[in-house]
Amino acid sequence: MNRQMILILPVLALAMGLLVSCGGHGHKGHLSTDLVTNPKSATENSDKQAVIKFDKEEHDFGTLLQGEVVSYSFRFTNTGNVPLIISQVTSTCGCTVGDYPREPIAPGKSGSIKATYNSSGHHGFQSRTLTVMSNTIPAKTSLVMKGKVKTPDQY
Repeated sequence: MNRQMILILPVLALAMGLLVSCGGHGHKGHLSTDLVTNPKSATENSDKQAVIKFDKEEHDFGTLLQGEVVSYSFRFTNTGNVPLIISQVTSTCGCTVGDYPREPIAPGKSGSIKATYNSSGHHGFQSRTLTVMSNTIPAKTSLVMKGKVKTPDQY
């Protein structure tokens, strides 16, 4: 073995030990987010999963005056048979923010993701996507908000 391999092997062994010891399996009272981080594990438990069903996945605001701040709540239901966990909601632009429930949503229960768009500094047709990460299959769901932003002189 060369010198570099001898130096790397202990680091790799330590990293593997940490990965194995931090698995977190068997802790009662904790909901698993495995499907968010490891969607392949879903094949093992395909009969037990959360399913997020949105009333609609796209909203058109129509025409907005530049500078308007508008919001829309995307309503959803967990049609699966385990609690739904939304781990994060991200946007394609800092002008759009998604507020989502941090607590698990029980099977059969509903919730909403409130999306707020600030049209300041924008004009023309606008389309913003919110990406919802959850313990569903697939783990990502896209929500779209769109509209046309007009400047005051165009009104």
